[in-house]
Amino acid sequence: MAKVLCVLYDDPIDGYPTSYARDDLPRVDHYPGGQTTPTPQGTDFTPGHLLGSVSGGLGLRQFLESRGHTLVVTSDKDQDGSVFDRELPDADVVISQPFWPAYLTADRIARAKNLKLAITAGIGSDHVDLDAAIARGVTVAEVTYSNSISVAEHVVMMTLSLVRNYLPSHQWVLDGGWNIADCVARSYDLEGMHVGTVAAGRIGTAVLRRLAPFDVKLHYTDNHRLPESVEQELGLTFHPSAADMVPYCDVVTINAPLHPQTEGLFDEKLIGAMKRGAYLINTARAKICDRDAVDHALRSGQLAGYAGDVWYPQPAGPDHPWRTMPHHGMTPHISGSTLSAQARYAAGTREILESWFAGAPIRDEYLIVDKGALAGTGAHSYSTATPAAR
Repeated sequence: MAKVLCVLYDDPIDGYPTSYARDDLPRVDHYPGGQTTPTPQGTDFTPGHLLGSVSGGLGLRQFLESRGHTLVVTSDKDQDGSVFDRELPDADVVISQPFWPAYLTADRIARAKNLKLAITAGIGSDHVDLDAAIARGVTVAEVTYSNSISVAEHVVMMTLSLVRNYLPSHQWVLDGGWNIADCVARSYDLEGMHVGTVAAGRIGTAVLRRLAPFDVKLHYTDNHRLPESVEQELGLTFHPSAADMVPYCDVVTINAPLHPQTEGLFDEKLIGAMKRGAYLINTARAKICDRDAVDHALRSGQLAGYAGDVWYPQPAGPDHPWRTMPHHGMTPHISGSTLSAQARYAAGTREILESWFAGAPIRDEYLIVDKGALAGTGAHSYSTATPAAR
């Protein structure tokens, strides 16, 4: 029997919900391109319910415990002596979400003598040291595409929010004011602007498709160039690198995975090469941007706005400068954890577990590391510091 250690974010401050704003979810059975949504043999949860918090447990408790497995669910993951660290040494499986990541460092993987499988309930497995997982033969899997559209919608929302100066305008209403001049002094139309994405994978392409109807000029850079038919359909301009692209753009959105080639990409130099007054949207990973460079660029006016929902570390401390820098639209890491997305990534987590317990292959699109090497989606999207693993 296996021990499954699941790290999830805390329940709402007023307790686990007893009712919800909506009664159902639209049915989605496939993603753009044809990949089917998760297809587990069964589920023990109601789609649209809160599954990503501790009490929700990703809907896994009945499934696991009825088969004799042990499930430990906690939100306590970071401080010395955390529940996560205490339970990790004999855990066979670790599950966490990018929004509340259980950082599986090389040291923790070395101490987890029984660890065989690390699952990301969602997308983005950079909180796992992939080199250490490769060296130890730990399989790493994530529920690819489960919340890609959720994140893409968040990018569009944040883009419009910054350009139209929505959040400060809403604050005037909350404060009892009617300060139209204050609201519109930083408000512009998105129409006609040049918008570029760093990476045009599932999320980046979905962002491009959703912004095209706004009559913007679309740009992208990616290690894998899109088909010519897609470039023509959306009127895309390809650039070989982010440095080549950003001088043309009024809005830049980052939709790349974090790996050695993207960490620290948006530093003082690259941000300084952007148009003065450009907007930067980052729902990918915080460490793709230099923390202090973003703060300085907002204070100097080089950037007109920065929005995202990714931080490092997560959760961010109360003194993190991104909480107090001007002209930002930061949220906690929520873009991919809508109730709609939770239903998909909970089902996908169960599908991965069903395959693993049965000794059956895990879907190739879910795999990041397998059999001591990058695999599946991981081989396409990630790089490692280990040359032999590339």
